[in-house]
Amino acid sequence: MTVESPTEKAITPSVGLLGWYSVCASQLLKQNELYHLSMYNEPLVIYRDKENKPRCIKDSCPHRSASFRGGESKNGEIICPYHGARYTTSCNQDGFDRITCNHIVDSDYDNFAKYLHLRQYPCVEQGDYIYIYYTGEAKTSPNDFKINSELEPSLPETYGFDLADSKFEEVFIDFKCDWSRIIENHLDILHIFWLHGNTLPGNDVNRETIKSFNQTINKDQYHLRSVYNEKGNKKEEFISQIFIPPGRVIIFKGSPEQARYVQVLDHIPLAHNRARIIVRHYRKFLKNKFLCKLLLFKQRQQQVFYKIFSEDYLVLQTQTFNEQMGYMHQGQNKLLAEDKMIKHFWDWHQQSIEKESPWTIHPTSAHTNTIHQDMLMVYPPANPQLSHDVQRIIDRKVAVRLFSIVIIILAFIFAPNLVQQIKSGNDSIPMVETQE
Repeated sequence: MTVESPTEKAITPSVGLLGWYSVCASQLLKQNELYHLSMYNEPLVIYRDKENKPRCIKDSCPHRSASFRGGESKNGEIICPYHGARYTTSCNQDGFDRITCNHIVDSDYDNFAKYLHLRQYPCVEQGDYIYIYYTGEAKTSPNDFKINSELEPSLPETYGFDLADSKFEEVFIDFKCDWSRIIENHLDILHIFWLHGNTLPGNDVNRETIKSFNQTINKDQYHLRSVYNEKGNKKEEFISQIFIPPGRVIIFKGSPEQARYVQVLDHIPLAHNRARIIVRHYRKFLKNKFLCKLLLFKQRQQQVFYKIFSEDYLVLQTQTFNEQMGYMHQGQNKLLAEDKMIKHFWDWHQQSIEKESPWTIHPTSAHTNTIHQDMLMVYPPANPQLSHDVQRIIDRKVAVRLFSIVIIILAFIFAPNLVQQIKSGNDSIPMVETQE
């Protein structure tokens, strides 16, 4: 059973595929480091300038179009690896916030250098996230952009969850598949029971407890929202999902006011068949740092995340293939009542594709070099190395803890005997009387 608000039936989110994207975590963007990504095939770089402000630039030096891969960021200055061109932020009296070359080769080219400007996108930092406003056309100054959508409706705090009272664990996930299929996956509640039932902790969600739900959907210009209630006497919210275009999904376990944890998922369309997801779990329990370290909570959570998304991976890849082969035309997929949210998402997606066509802005072909696409695949499940590294960390720390426990137990067992032996040895030493 699906219920829609009659007054909002015709309303769909006004934000399309171009707009604000969360693309990086604040803690990942360290000073003097470069963070590479791409958006809709366009290679980008994020770094911190001399005022520690995040900057998002097109990954192309305006001198000879070399990438900044292998380059440097020193004291807020970004340096091209090809000829050492150094770029730094400058703001003139007209308010143009440019990133200008201040040196290339030697002083003979100072006049030439000052006409070289990096092209960039608006980039802000808020709530431990780095956001960029992506339009597909980088400009020499963020002030040249007309911002058509607000950032505030994308923030988790807007929907009733107090992040200040929470701790979170985070992973980055890379997929070789279409990014919109991943959003569809995260709006699908039923597959959690079946596909991930043996991986999720606890006994509430598994193949034996899979069930149907009543579903209420609301939508406005900012988001699509679906609330699932268990059928029968128990009417409390089971899960509340919010899709905030273009790429954020927020999932509350229960109502937002009572939820003990919130999952925030940000979907980044890197390139054709390449996507990155930022997965962040906020929780209102187990907030003691010492206890979390003792239990290896962070590493264990990471392994659960990696396993869950690895279970999704084959499904997402094959769905992407079937769609690209034309096997998923209208009428070939039969949706359940619980899939209504997915239907609304695809309606929004299709309207946005027709209106903006972001994949046609920086098109690739079979002859396009895939260097950027290939080098971006650094996280599981596309690259399982990080998952293996986390498992080795868990194994090593567990071994150290077990060894320490064994040493303590042995100390308790043998220490009294050792003390007794020492005492007995002292008693057996003959006393030597001294004569006056």
